[in-house]
Amino acid sequence: MRRLLLFALLLAGAARFSMPQEATARRLPRFEAGIDVTQLNVSVTQGRQFITGLSRDDFAVFEDGVRQQISLFIPENLPLSLVLMLDTSTSMTEKLATARDAAKRFVNTLREEDLAEVVQFNDRITTLQEYTSDHAALTGAIDRTEAGGPTALHNALYVALKDLARQKKSGELRRWAIVLLSDGDDTASLVSDEQVIELARQTEIHIYAVSLGSSRPGKSFTQAAYLLSTLANDTGGRVYFPNSLSELERVYERIAEELRTQFSLGYVSNNARRDGKWRRIVVRLPARDDVEVRHKIGYYASAR
Repeated sequence: MRRLLLFALLLAGAARFSMPQEATARRLPRFEAGIDVTQLNVSVTQGRQFITGLSRDDFAVFEDGVRQQISLFIPENLPLSLVLMLDTSTSMTEKLATARDAAKRFVNTLREEDLAEVVQFNDRITTLQEYTSDHAALTGAIDRTEAGGPTALHNALYVALKDLARQKKSGELRRWAIVLLSDGDDTASLVSDEQVIELARQTEIHIYAVSLGSSRPGKSFTQAAYLLSTLANDTGGRVYFPNSLSELERVYERIAEELRTQFSLGYVSNNARRDGKWRRIVVRLPARDDVEVRHKIGYYASAR
């Protein structure tokens, strides 16, 4: 019964998500048939500053300890496709107005070629606005969020990852991300946190999470704090634990800045085996030991 309910949940989500036909973006470069290109979106920071202006030769990519040849390098700001997810459970009632304002300012940082979708979730998942570049439509959807009900965080993330992964298969050169705001632990999901983490590793979509209710790791490591921290680390995103609602706008600004300053790299693995096993990735800047480099931590090799 649990599996049937989950299947129904995914079917309901799939019916709501569709990429508009007018959306345009460059396609991935063509490689020989059967060749898999591993793609990476890489953020480089020095302190709180995002580093730009780097070249292909500045980077070194290692898979399972073996250096790889970078065959794709895009330093420019690619179009975005992202899902903006807002927790609208009952516990968000007094926080929702501030959350709406911060989310709308985030939307206003998006460019004409960027696409976003607005999803609210409590014990149900509701798409308030499908993918569009129309700021007025996106902000109008944010204004329609309403608080009430328990929190099905795992369900919401699972459906969003599945649906965004379907859009990702289009082969367009875009950056794909989920930007999530939540204020508490899951209380109503059919999906476990382990299932969400495994799916996030498979879909390789960046997750940026803002946790208003979970304590920072090292203090009181709640279920939600563990899940969001793991998702962000594994996918190359980031999790934020603002101390107050007044910090929320700045957090969204930080996420928008990171998405605009990433480097896109790609390589064809030296390991030709398609065994479905996990491959660990490390990206370094050999000439710079004063920077932090963040990216997805690995991927599953395609099985034949």
